Amino acid sequence: MAFDPYREDYQRLVLRYASSLDQTNALKAARAFASFGRRFSETRDSLPQSDSDRAFNLVAQATNLIDYTLPFAPDEKLEGIAGEAEHLLNEALELDPDCYDARRMLTIGAHASFDECYHALLQGLEEVRQGCEGRRDAATERALDPATQTTAATPLTSGDARDAADLAASMELWPLERWLATLASKALICGRYRACVTHSLQLLDLDPEDLPDVRLTCALAYAKLEDDQGLEALARRCSDLSDGKAEDAWLALSRMAIAFKRGDLDGAKAHVRGLIKTYPFAGMTLSRQDELPDGVFSRLDVDPFGEDELILAVSEATVVLQEGRDPSERGTLGSWMAKLPEVVDAARNDEQSDRDAGPRPDGGTSPIGPTAGGGEGK
Repeated sequence: MAFDPYREDYQRLVLRYASSLDQTNALKAARAFASFGRRFSETRDSLPQSDSDRAFNLVAQATNLIDYTLPFAPDEKLEGIAGEAEHLLNEALELDPDCYDARRMLTIGAHASFDECYHALLQGLEEVRQGCEGRRDAATERALDPATQTTAATPLTSGDARDAADLAASMELWPLERWLATLASKALICGRYRACVTHSLQLLDLDPEDLPDVRLTCALAYAKLEDDQGLEALARRCSDLSDGKAEDAWLALSRMAIAFKRGDLDGAKAHVRGLIKTYPFAGMTLSRQDELPDGVFSRLDVDPFGEDELILAVSEATVVLQEGRDPSERGTLGSWMAKLPEVVDAARNDEQSDRDAGPRPDGGTSPIGPTAGGGEGK
């Protein structure tokens, strides 16, 4: 369940709009609220909003450019798109100096080195924690004030004002959750596997529902550490969070890696077969092992147990698959997996199915495309 900046933008404004309505006249408030959807889609600027709301909308626009447009744009347009996104993020910070999402995204773009980026984010963590917790406490205090409580039913709260108050308070912590999730991801990439686990578990303590899906990053860190006990403890802790009964790709790839490192090739193959059985076009994905740019706002939003999810998982598992030296430059594990008869046969069948189906709607070779906008060592 990745964060969707446009959905979050909607949630921020719908809560603010509901709280601005005249609660002394329920019928009048309900009629006024009925116009929210149209105004949001057609004249968003006419809705009540703060500078922080306006700043977040700029972040949403920048996310669409960086995460869902830039990776698929022709070379001649890259500089212009990146420049426009940077301008939007800087404008967001001018409106709201405590727009931590904009600050984090600019920090990522300012550091070519994963290690430097990690240290910069780590240095700012406590400030972000204090800022978000302060906003959360303020939102909770407002919700408890009878003068500001709302009874207007909204699509987000199903008529329950307490739910609306809880959502408003939780949303103030989401920038902190995204900061921690990015820290965990950068720690994994630059080889700080124990730090990755630490940040991930801190985030799971903060948000047991794991909106940022940090458990997926944590699973890969346990694989790098060859810590099967830690991995299985994580799987048990998060067993209720999966969108299906099957083993998700990150967990399967992590278990496969640990089994492979320990010489349990039959066990490793079993996880590969599970991926082929669970995910569409798994043969092509496991064979090609494409790498995707990381989402800057959050992990890319893909459908659970779909083709795109496996592509994303395999890309993030590059740190595991490319271990060791191999003539194919894939890494020992990645090369072994790609050459398995099960993978080769599945890839051949997938390619034939892809040809029979004709070109993809987006015209690209990868099914992942722009969809936003409407929606310390071992």
